[in-house]
Amino acid sequence: MSAAPAVHVQQLTRRFGTRLAVDALEFTVAPGELFGLVGPDGAGKTTTLRMLAGVLRPTAGDAVVLGTSVVRSPEAVKQHIAYMSQRFGLYADLTVRENLEFYADLYRVPRAERAPRLQRLFEFSGLGPFQERLAGQLSGGMKQKLGLSCALVHHPRVLLLDEPTFGVDPVSRRQLWIIVHEMVAQGTTVVVSTSYMDEAERLDRVALLHEGRVLVLAPPARVQARLAGTVFAVRLATPRAAQTVLQAHAGVRRVVVFGDSLHVTVEPTTLDAAGLQAALGSAGFGDATVRAIAPSMEDAFIEAIATGGMA
Repeated sequence: MSAAPAVHVQQLTRRFGTRLAVDALEFTVAPGELFGLVGPDGAGKTTTLRMLAGVLRPTAGDAVVLGTSVVRSPEAVKQHIAYMSQRFGLYADLTVRENLEFYADLYRVPRAERAPRLQRLFEFSGLGPFQERLAGQLSGGMKQKLGLSCALVHHPRVLLLDEPTFGVDPVSRRQLWIIVHEMVAQGTTVVVSTSYMDEAERLDRVALLHEGRVLVLAPPARVQARLAGTVFAVRLATPRAAQTVLQAHAGVRRVVVFGDSLHVTVEPTTLDAAGLQAALGSAGFGDATVRAIAPSMEDAFIEAIATGGMA
């Protein structure tokens, strides 16, 4: 495996008129790494991937993918990568097999190599039994798996995936991640964007993006570990009413609603579970249960936004 980065991003910037979508990004991706651009809608994830793929020209800065500049030679970059956008270009009136054959033609896969490649794609995508079905008749999850298979048909060295599991059911999400991890195990470098914080925990390293900037760049476990303070999960019947009370309590840094519970971040050594329980009880929330939890990626991301982050 080469010591040179598969992807090297240098002051990568993109403006749309007066709006700064991507703000001087800096990061590298090692060969064979599963790297994530993580953040909410509007964070700059898709714009960054489009620049890495050579389909959108940077306003400033550059990215070097497999030794080739996306600014100087965007067409040359495309020869050794695959880019799967949120709306991958499947042809609804072609069958699963015909879509794969079409993309094999586009990528100039030699005829002698096609049969074993397609067979392998059918096997690990689970699409073999559906190869004669029209793509337009597939479920959302199966369409995503077909899109990923089309992107992989030419054995790309770098795979760029933009929100590959967006709108996909939980079972299909898991299957898609199994496929991605198999590709990484075989040496493919993958850069994936996601707004799902639980998915970020599957990655080797993440860049947490907010308003086009990198807030934190680290392995997921380190991102979570850098959250200052202790996090408690609080369950009770009226979480939003309790949120207001807790936010005003001494020692509480942040209170965030997570479904039917609260995640409460407190200053180190200031409050324990019993102290929070007592505070809630005295405020009329006697039904509350409190337990210490490990910070989630979402907790860490909210903390990074609040503190300005640190790459």
